[in-house]
Amino acid sequence: MQKLPEAVQLIEKASMMYLENGTPDTAAMALERAGKLIENVDPEKAVQLYQQTANVFENEERLRQAVELLGKASRLLTCLFHISVFRFRFDEAALSIQKEKNIYKEIENYPTCYKKTIAQVLVHLHRNDYVAAERCVRESYSIPGFNGSEDCAALEQLLEGYDQQDQDQVSDVCNSPLFKYMDNDYAKLGLSLVVPGGGIKKKSPATPQAKPDGVTATAADEEEDEYSGGLC
Repeated sequence: MQKLPEAVQLIEKASMMYLENGTPDTAAMALERAGKLIENVDPEKAVQLYQQTANVFENEERLRQAVELLGKASRLLTCLFHISVFRFRFDEAALSIQKEKNIYKEIENYPTCYKKTIAQVLVHLHRNDYVAAERCVRESYSIPGFNGSEDCAALEQLLEGYDQQDQDQVSDVCNSPLFKYMDNDYAKLGLSLVVPGGGIKKKSPATPQAKPDGVTATAADEEEDEYSGGLC
């Protein structure tokens, strides 16, 4: 009947009854199924359902399953950036990714921690919080193997370009295979990242060409020169 919200309500009620009857696995399966059912209709509700599922798995100390569901929630929150004007979505995604990273660190899956750090930094930079992005990288130095990894080097280069308002450097990093072959939603964040100030690297002024008969450059000429390379 395509009454998806009503169906989800019934599944949530069923999952509570499964928990009360001591069958958390079935409860988690029901919640995850509800999330998949509603994801294309109400992604915000799907985020909530995936987080609920992760909590069930975490309470059962099944961390690998929990972190998988948290990953789904994080990616959906990232998608919501493109359709939502609410800044808190960025904050919520950053927190969700941090929780993922904590679990991966606990189960000693360090390479995935590096990837989650990249995702975190991209989220922080999209919310124009350079300080949080830099702190995220600095705190990740405590993860075994991160310092000296290609992930760490790329993030340091990304932060340097962002801080120097060098769009070329930022774009080069975000177009590298390390970033492009991440989960699709995070790869999109990288490709759409623009540094403050329009993202145009400041260049040293070139020597102006002499005008015939001592004619000086007009305002129109200057405007044409300024945008001669195009806006992008």
